[in-house]
Amino acid sequence: VNKGEIVAIVGESGSGKSVTSLSILQLIPKPPAQYPEGKILFSEGETTTDLLTLNHQQLRKVRGNKISMIFQEPMTSLNPVIKCGEQVMEALLVHKKLSKSEARQQTIEWFRKVKLPSPETMVDRYPHQLSGGQKQRVMIAMAMCCQPQLLICDEPTTALDVTVQKTILQLIKELQQEQNMGVIFITHDLGVVAEIADRVAIMYKGELVEQGIAETIFKHASHPYTKALISCRPALHPKGQKLPTVSDYLAKEKTPVVKQEISSQTIDKEMLSQTATSILQVENLSVRFPNKTSLFGKPVSFVTAVNNVSFDIYKNETLGLVGESGCGKTTLGRTMLRLVEPSSGKIIYNGTDITQLSKQQVKALRKDVQLIFQDPYSSLNPRLTIESALSEPMKVTGIQTSATERRKTVAALLDKVSMPAAAMNRYPHEFSGGQRQRIVIARALSLNPDFVVC
Repeated sequence: VNKGEIVAIVGESGSGKSVTSLSILQLIPKPPAQYPEGKILFSEGETTTDLLTLNHQQLRKVRGNKISMIFQEPMTSLNPVIKCGEQVMEALLVHKKLSKSEARQQTIEWFRKVKLPSPETMVDRYPHQLSGGQKQRVMIAMAMCCQPQLLICDEPTTALDVTVQKTILQLIKELQQEQNMGVIFITHDLGVVAEIADRVAIMYKGELVEQGIAETIFKHASHPYTKALISCRPALHPKGQKLPTVSDYLAKEKTPVVKQEISSQTIDKEMLSQTATSILQVENLSVRFPNKTSLFGKPVSFVTAVNNVSFDIYKNETLGLVGESGCGKTTLGRTMLRLVEPSSGKIIYNGTDITQLSKQQVKALRKDVQLIFQDPYSSLNPRLTIESALSEPMKVTGIQTSATERRKTVAALLDKVSMPAAAMNRYPHEFSGGQRQRIVIARALSLNPDFVVC
């Protein structure tokens, strides 16, 4: 990576992108990690240092100061018991030797740069009080506040809405040009790569299979895997057509993939609304959270997260819910499943208003409605193997009584999300972010639900 250059590392989940980037700052424990050969050379002026030879104290001066990283999962990267502002201030106090008031002022300014609403109040909030996208923006501010020479971005815009994503990409580009900063941009989004990258490196099964100038890679890819990645983008295929996978292209290489029509997905929108059965109706739904309480703990003011929302969802239909981070999408999704209690309104599922159900009745409803959580790592129990995590819902609901049958079902579910059956004996921390997301999807599908909130 040269100064003033953005290099994008692209590949499917589990290809080794994050392991490569974490190795630069030696954030992988040794052991189990080993580096039998190779070097990681970091140049400052005329001095070049092999980062693999530095001790812990030397690395502390590099991390967050000369080389910074925006991590993939902000929910687990932020300390839940420290205010967001203090976590950003810590980097400034350690590396820039500022006073507390100066560090706080710079933190507010960085929160403003990454488009956080009310930055003066955000510095005093805890991570659980922010939405997923807002937490990601705190992480971006933390990584960029010391103006590093090299910025490593591990899927930095995954949790952000389109408008904020564009702002963040522009901000990274501006800072890169101002500071003549090198950027390693890890992503699976080829649209982002085309917009921001100078050079692209393609990884597959831990190896670098192709690299070159971004425009050349997109127009004249040579490796079959690169061609497959470019060809598998959903935007290239009409609705109702089965999307080809990377394995289809790798198996057949230049043989065209057979197109399969899926009739249920090509139903005309108007026909669907006229003939299909409504599975869920949301009527005038509002959700409020206490903002301030009196001396005796009684709420005196509220924040409205969801305000008088109404819509219908039909069988065989996918409804897209779009909006900026912090606008109430996740709160609405969780309220539909009674994970958050509504303040007013109705949620009618198959003719029953679930807002009126008891806790026992809601528990019985769980097998029919499932949620794929936004942050896969925090939604998986780190002490349970993948087999235990996927078979637990079946065990609790009594769908599969035999351990052997549950094991077979788990293997089939993992195969559906393109994971090997051997993965069932491993723990969540042994997988990449994308692989954990696939495991969470498999868990949500384990009960054959009628309705899924993603």
